[in-house]
Amino acid sequence: MSERHLTELKKIYQRWCERAVEDKEVADELAAMENDSQAQRDVFGQELSFGTGGLRGILGAGTNRMNLYTVAHASQGLANYIRKKQGSAKMAVCYDSRIKSRLFAETAAGVFAANGLEVFLYPELAPTPCLSFAVRYLGCAAGVMVTASHNPANYNGYKVYQADGGQITGETAAAILKEIRAADLFDDVKRLSYADGCSAGRIHPVGDEVTAAFLKEVKAQSLAKDAELDKNISIVYSPLNGTGRKPVLQVLRECGYSSVTVVKEQEEPDGRFPTCQSPNPEIRGAMECGISYAERCRADLLLATDPDCDRVGIAVPDETGAYVLLSGNETGVLLLDYICGQRIRQGRMPADALCIKTIVTTELAKQVAARYGVRCLDVLTGFKYIGEQIGRLEKAGRTDSFLFGLEESCGYLSGSYVRDKDGVGASLLICEMCAWYRGQKISLWERLQQLYEEYGYCLNTQHSFIFEESAGFERMKALMAGLRNGETIFKQAPPVIACADYEKGRDGLPASDVLKYVLEGGSSVVIRPSGTEPKLKAYISVCGADRAAAAETERRIAGDLETYMASKLKP
Repeated sequence: MSERHLTELKKIYQRWCERAVEDKEVADELAAMENDSQAQRDVFGQELSFGTGGLRGILGAGTNRMNLYTVAHASQGLANYIRKKQGSAKMAVCYDSRIKSRLFAETAAGVFAANGLEVFLYPELAPTPCLSFAVRYLGCAAGVMVTASHNPANYNGYKVYQADGGQITGETAAAILKEIRAADLFDDVKRLSYADGCSAGRIHPVGDEVTAAFLKEVKAQSLAKDAELDKNISIVYSPLNGTGRKPVLQVLRECGYSSVTVVKEQEEPDGRFPTCQSPNPEIRGAMECGISYAERCRADLLLATDPDCDRVGIAVPDETGAYVLLSGNETGVLLLDYICGQRIRQGRMPADALCIKTIVTTELAKQVAARYGVRCLDVLTGFKYIGEQIGRLEKAGRTDSFLFGLEESCGYLSGSYVRDKDGVGASLLICEMCAWYRGQKISLWERLQQLYEEYGYCLNTQHSFIFEESAGFERMKALMAGLRNGETIFKQAPPVIACADYEKGRDGLPASDVLKYVLEGGSSVVIRPSGTEPKLKAYISVCGADRAAAAETERRIAGDLETYMASKLKP
């Protein structure tokens, strides 16, 4: 790092020491790094990246951290963008259980109010899909959800939604970022306190009628009659110390599921997430506490939602009674099969039915959809692209065509009432699916094995490779360029028969830094760098005659990836 850059960092640091006095924790952290140049580089060396996912980062002082100043700065840029686009407008703001989420939500609301916008703030923490719903229901120009999803406790984030209830797209994110960069973080940010905003009539609580309307839409997604369901199934539920407790338990209770045991250690909102390192229902560590409850209750189903309740993870007993954590792909395929089957049985399948999945989600979904005469559309990674497709159906007057959206990371949506994955709605459908199969005298595990017998076994795994040095992003960029120039990864794996490059867009999808290798025998590997951290992700999808054959193929593919990446991770 050049001396000039070091001098610039020192000036930025001194300015923060002088101006960032409102938050005592930030001020104390700044004082503690007075003689620590490395700490100053870490927090001031760059600004938090703002993209289609908004902001996400570690809590703390500095431009590269989540704090009330970076949140206010982003909110000012968003307010400027909204005002230039359509003058005065409404905004919706929501928050989860994370550390400082309420503070950040009130800060954002105060900035919006100071800029003449009318703000609707949830009076208590609520799930991300509730924010998506409120934006549409209240006719807002945009919305903000304060959450870092399932990241560890020291993270928080700021997700921006557009008027259709979906996350912002790349073009909109770029336009908002331009406004953020044009505003000085201290001098150009207009602020009102939350109390003053309420007194001035610019900040209003989101009313109970909005939540009631949301839950009504969730319950409308039910696909079975009570007589077909065994609602006495035993359910264990964990909100993982997040926002799902009230809405999930309410909708299950109102739909007649009375045998629900809540994981007490994970019931109350707690941004420290004391029972697990990361509150991610995709990983067993977050589910262990719930699994112990399920074992004691001999539950038919363990259900867990992540802190902002847009993802759902489940575990079910196998033929031996041991609880198995199903992958997002497996749960998604079970739901797709259930939804399609019920639609057919009830004569409610539209002629142009469509399910939508991301390109890293299992190809088994396409096979299941095809069996029912349903078209399956691939979109880029991220549920916002599924929401975008639903929006296009709405403009064409074809929202009834949408059956189901799924992504491998435990995200699902049935219905078009929101434009993001919904853990509340998915929880209800999963319980209903379990109850329906119980009425047919089979378990979810048994139904999954039936699907594998019919279509062949599918194994999907994800591998991450961290480029920890300061030049990590540049090294990943060079790696992707090398692959595009013909560098070979696979030697022990089945031969590559095709490589799809999405860098300039293809198959009707926008440009994205993604490579998809199709291997002989029906396997595939998708490689993409993270947009927010120096991490490269590889998604392996393998189809085999049985579990052992698929596992062996996956082992060879993963081995080739590990060998190749190891050579690139060396300094």
